[in-house]
Amino acid sequence: MSSSEPRDAVPAPSRVRAAFEGEPLEAEAGASVAAALIGEGRQAWRTTREGRPRGLFCGIGVCYDCLVEIDGESGQRACMIPLRDGMEVRRTGVPGDARTIDDEEASR
Repeated sequence: MSSSEPRDAVPAPSRVRAAFEGEPLEAEAGASVAAALIGEGRQAWRTTREGRPRGLFCGIGVCYDCLVEIDGESGQRACMIPLRDGMEVRRTGVPGDARTIDDEEASR
C-alpha cells in the first residue's frame, strides 16, 4: 500500500466474466449466476410449460424457478451456483422456454 492510500482502503472487488446465451455476463467474484443475471437487467430467463416467465424467486434454492443450463448441465439452480470465469449459461430447454421471450415481455 502506498503512503497516499488510506489505511482502511478496500481493494476493488475482482470481476468474473462468463456468457449467457452467447452474450457477455459479468459480476463481482462470489456472485451467484442469478445475481449476475439480475445485475445485467434480466428478470426472467425461462418459462413455465404454460409460457409464464420465470427467474429469481426465493433466492435460496427451494423453488426451482431460476433453473438454467450451465456448461451443458441442465437443471442447475442459478441462485445456488457462483458465477465462474468462462462459464457458459443457457436457458433451460423446456417446451415453451424463455428462448421465445423477448426482454420486454420477460420484464412483466
